[in-house]
Amino acid sequence: MNTKQTKRIVVKVGSSLVTNNGEGLDHAAIAMWAEQMAALLRSGHEVLMVSSGAIAEGMQRLGWTKRPQEIHQLQAAAAVGQMGLVQVYESCFARFNLRSAQVLLTNADLANAERNANARATLDTLLKLGVVPIINENDTVVTDEIKFGDNDSLAALVTNLIHADLLIILTDQGGLFTADPRQHADATLLQQAIAGDPALEKMAGGAASELSKGGMLTKVLAAKVAVQTGASTVIASGREPNVLTRLLAGEQIGTRLVPPSTH
Repeated sequence: MNTKQTKRIVVKVGSSLVTNNGEGLDHAAIAMWAEQMAALLRSGHEVLMVSSGAIAEGMQRLGWTKRPQEIHQLQAAAAVGQMGLVQVYESCFARFNLRSAQVLLTNADLANAERNANARATLDTLLKLGVVPIINENDTVVTDEIKFGDNDSLAALVTNLIHADLLIILTDQGGLFTADPRQHADATLLQQAIAGDPALEKMAGGAASELSKGGMLTKVLAAKVAVQTGASTVIASGREPNVLTRLLAGEQIGTRLVPPSTH
């Protein structure tokens, strides 16, 4: 896919990129995302953001140092943290004259035809108004574990929902490697592959970090879902300076997983 012709983009940022090692939200990092989003909107793109970080922020506000195991405690932390998440995004985005909106979704919303259509219509309207939707799972009502896999799956479902052209999953890894680079010195970065190729799932079998729920496998599976509506997926490091603007300018960063016809 020619990234310069990409119009509608879903950007997913993992917990490690928006929190200070799990200790509350990193305001400077979120301001950096806001600045890049503003640049994308100025160049004619529509951007939706799927952000993790509510539970980590809630834990800090509640004075908890260890992530609880009990589902209702996790849901309580998410409810408290969501307040902080929205406040920080709102204030950081306003600095760049961006309007943002909070959208909380569950798997059930997207599986139900009527709610799916309503969610799509609302997101379409927000995008036409030049607003950046900040999307998160509605953790306080979801009981099938807190669940989507660090929002990777949610980001892919949103990509399908609004027929986005590109899903960008930002993580603390450089992309998908042929093996876990922390354990295998000879692991090399995979620059491009076909989304849904079963070999990718074997490659991505490694575990997630202590803070993040989604490992590389959830990202590869997200690409497999996103490609159902024709979207390419980029898995890249959110630590790369100006990663979003550089990607949309056509630079090769991280791993690009593309539909079969564009390989």
